[in-house]
Parts: sequence; structure tokens; C-alpha cells
Amino acid sequence: MNRRTFLYSSGLLAAAASAPSSAMAATIIGRTKPAPGIQLYMVKEDMERDPIGTLKKLGAMGYTQIESYGSDKGIFWGKTNTEFKKIATGFGLNLVSTHYNPCTLPEFDKLAAQAAEIGMKYLVCPWLGPQKTIDTFKTFADDFNKRGAICKKHGLRFGYHPHDYPYKPVNGQLPIDVLLAGTDKQLVDFQMDVYYTVTEGADPYAYITKHKGRFKLAHMRDVLRKRLPAGSTEESACDLGEGIIDFKKFIRTGQDNGMRYFFVEQSRFFHETPLQSAQKNAVYLKGLKLV
Repeated sequence: MNRRTFLYSSGLLAAAASAPSSAMAATIIGRTKPAPGIQLYMVKEDMERDPIGTLKKLGAMGYTQIESYGSDKGIFWGKTNTEFKKIATGFGLNLVSTHYNPCTLPEFDKLAAQAAEIGMKYLVCPWLGPQKTIDTFKTFADDFNKRGAICKKHGLRFGYHPHDYPYKPVNGQLPIDVLLAGTDKQLVDFQMDVYYTVTEGADPYAYITKHKGRFKLAHMRDVLRKRLPAGSTEESACDLGEGIIDFKKFIRTGQDNGMRYFFVEQSRFFHETPLQSAQKNAVYLKGLKLV
């Protein structure tokens, strides 16, 4: 859902006048909830078994935006780009972005053209992996600028999704800082996975405000109040509202600094299935008050 101002129309003002005070306040200051989104990797097993049926269930839960990924069937799940868009739209889902698998620049150009044809907004690099030298990350920054230029040519945006390793020092520097400094803000955006930012001891709010306009997308999952033991095979993640992250603050800070797209992506399912977790997170977002 796009942010609105109270001057949108006289009709909107009239509606606000008869609405509850919290809703009116949200309208007056332009504070509206972001559209509820979900990264399809969260329900990857369900998508692999029944992509159409899974999309239908996500739409019924109230999600309106989706982010795909480079599955074995491709980002369009065995369909053409236009076929997949039609299916998703039929369930009330807008394919905003996708994570993509490693590819050459010519292959990336082709993917960008397909994404642009159906009105997608972003192509996102999901993984670089830990590196031995900081210079390697400088090389990655150069590559991101090239891919960002390709996206711009097609009317898209390019993004990078940091995991935990960019917040770990390499040669005395943080890769996330090197990537932010080495990429052209006109070409490259970032997708903050707030779970990793918090668990690595960084301050998500400081990064969002210091680099205003760079973090345009987010992945959201909560952090357990009591972390799992070191070396655990599972991450210390939990459903939204069950851990330590203040998502009201996170979303407000993000919106105030250019963040537009928010995707749920859970990685640990405790006594629940991925679809049950998706449902629980959809309910949480629906009930979340930003004002």
C-alpha cells in the first residue's frame, strides 16, 4: 500500500472525519501500513509441490505482495513471465521483486527485460558468501553498479540482500559499509534482513537513518528472546511479535527513510508448518498499529 497524504482528496478527508481517531491520525500524517508481503522461499516446499495452490492460500491470508526466488523451476515457476503474473494477480498478489541465481551480465539483462515486461520493481542479489579479503567486496560493488545500470535501462531497480557475514569485520572493515560506500545510490538499493542486522549486533535504525534512501526493501522475522545455543542447526528466529524486535518502530523508521517493501520471511518453524507461520505473521501484520 503506498503512503498517502491527507490532501489526497476532499472525499478522503470526509471519510477520515468519521473514522476512529487512530485511523484519522494515520491519514492526517500520511502514516499507512505497508502492503503485506512475503518471500516465497519461506514456503518453498509448498511452492515446489503446488505453486498455484500455494499462491492461492497466501492471497487468502491477506498478503498482497510477493517476492520470488531462483527455484529449480525458475523465478516464474515453470510459467512464462506473463503467465505467472496473471496467476498471481488472480489471487490478489503483486510480484514486486525476486531474488535471482548467479548469472552472467547478458543473462541478467535478459532476466531484467522479462521482469520489466510484467511491471516488477526489483531484482535482488541474495547471496555473496563470506570472503577472505575486503577487496573482494569492492569487486562485488563494481558488479552491482553494472547490474544496477542494466536494471535502470529496463526501468527496474537493483538490490542486494545482506545476510550475517556483511556485518562481520574483514581486514578491519565491515563488508556492508564497503558495499554501501562503493555502490552508486542511483543504481543500487539494499534489502535489510532485520534479523541478521540485530543478531550480528548492529543497529538497524542507525543504518536506515544514516543511509537514508538506500534500504528500500526489508525481510522481517523476529529474534528469540532467549537465543538458541551457539552451534545450533536452526537460527534463533521466531514469528513476528514473539521476540525482541519492535516492528512498529522498524516499519515507521523504514518508511520515514525511504523503505517501501516489507516481506515476511521466516526461517525456523517451531511446532508449525511454513504455511501456518505465514498465516500467523499475516494476522500479526493486520493487527499492527503504526500510530
